[in-house]
Amino acid sequence: MKMIQNHSHKMCSTLNLRHVSNIIEIINHSLHHQTFTTNFSSSSLTQDISQTNSLIATHVRRGDPVSAWILFHSLRRARADVDAYTFTSVLRACTLLHMSKLGTQVHAQMVKTGADSGTVAKTSLVDMYSKCGSLDEAVKVFDEMGQRDVIAWNALLSCFLRCDLPVEAVGVLRAMRRANVELSEFTLCSALKSCASLKALELGRQVHGLVVCMGRDMVVLSTALIDFYSSVGCVDDALKVFCSLKGWKDDMMYNSLVSGCVRNRRYVEAFRAMGLVRPNAVALTSALVGCSENLDLWAGKQMHCVAVRQGFTRETQLCNALLDMYAKCGKVSLAQSLFDGICEKDVISWTCMIDAYGRNGRGREAVLLFQEMRKEERKVLPNSVTFLSVLSACGHSGLVEEGKKCFKLLREKYGLEPDPEHYACYIDILGRAGNIEGVWSVYHNMVEEGTKPTAGIWVALLNASSLNQDVERGELAAKHLLQLEPNKSSYIVLVSNFYAAIGRWDRVDELRSIMRTKGLVKEAGNSWINVLGLNQHARTLSV
Repeated sequence: MKMIQNHSHKMCSTLNLRHVSNIIEIINHSLHHQTFTTNFSSSSLTQDISQTNSLIATHVRRGDPVSAWILFHSLRRARADVDAYTFTSVLRACTLLHMSKLGTQVHAQMVKTGADSGTVAKTSLVDMYSKCGSLDEAVKVFDEMGQRDVIAWNALLSCFLRCDLPVEAVGVLRAMRRANVELSEFTLCSALKSCASLKALELGRQVHGLVVCMGRDMVVLSTALIDFYSSVGCVDDALKVFCSLKGWKDDMMYNSLVSGCVRNRRYVEAFRAMGLVRPNAVALTSALVGCSENLDLWAGKQMHCVAVRQGFTRETQLCNALLDMYAKCGKVSLAQSLFDGICEKDVISWTCMIDAYGRNGRGREAVLLFQEMRKEERKVLPNSVTFLSVLSACGHSGLVEEGKKCFKLLREKYGLEPDPEHYACYIDILGRAGNIEGVWSVYHNMVEEGTKPTAGIWVALLNASSLNQDVERGELAAKHLLQLEPNKSSYIVLVSNFYAAIGRWDRVDELRSIMRTKGLVKEAGNSWINVLGLNQHARTLSV
């Protein structure tokens, strides 16, 4: 089957590594100066290849990909009889390092030695490219596979889900059915995740029916079904799935049900489910994420009380969720109190607190906290999300110079490549400051460095042009935005407002006509409030 090839610039959101440049430096220094200490000797290079493969795999399992890579490099210099099993372990090491360049080198050596022809080897390549964000390469390797088993198909399915492409993931599922591939529990779980992302209720029901007809293990798939029905707002169906499981239920099922009920404001059922099993930190964390999404302070406080009673307040992950919930509900002082009380602050703790200050208009405090975080470099390092929070805080508070310094640090100090979101925030900062030439200079530099403009970039450029009355380049941004997202009403309204600001009423009328023709409606603004005495409910106020 010829798979979809039109994602040449689509990249998955990537995990941040501490000083990727430092990792490269460590590897290079070790290879050239032989100063890296590992627990293997020269004898490991001359022993049976299966024993050496086992040693490389052990390093990977222990989370030490650098040692695995150095052993592999030494092995290749000492002997030529490496096999596919050698390469598959090294590919997992490249995945842990999140360095596609190393993975590409390994791929080239596999082609050279003929070790890339087997299904297992190619599946490992698909997995590596997928996890390193190289979607096109993953699809290309899959297309080259002569024999594809269910594991290979699942790797491709995970690839599209990881890159937030649920439509393509559903397409893979349909292709598997056409190819008469027997669907595994993993396949069906992935299919349900795709349906949840698409809010495709009927399609999800069909997958549920397939699960029943195939006689699959409901204990394994029940959590995925509960997550799916909760995500599309069908809590009653989620409860039916939960209640249909007679006998043993694990914590994961309870956690999924509690989280789903909280997300849908079904608090009676949520607390009833929590009463059936001893509360755990994971369940409370999941529930708190739902409270944050709903901006539900009352429910969040109830979860906080449960956490205090059960003694979970020393759990860093749970405290991070509490901090984020209070911040999004506007209770910055409570968030700060929680932050100060966290014994082992991780990067999420710092980032949540920086974001809390920024989203509540306290940009100066966000910058100061970021500076304090940088002093703790031996314990924790900022990641790309941290920088995004700082840039956003600078933009909301008009801190232009601080924003410039932050954007410079991102690459020069920490070796991180700016994502489109970073560029959009930086463009917004410069646009608000009236530096329209700087705005377009950043855009051109971004394109030269190979980053494809997203809708967020064009929105930032359009807003900057509108603020600075840059009509000609603003029209360019408007044109590209509508080409990229022709059916999104909010973007059409934004472009319409730009043309209204410059007096082009003919274009305004034309855009309104397009919206009517396509049946698009401007999304109404709203605010959530908790009605006293009726905390389970909220009302929306159209603005």
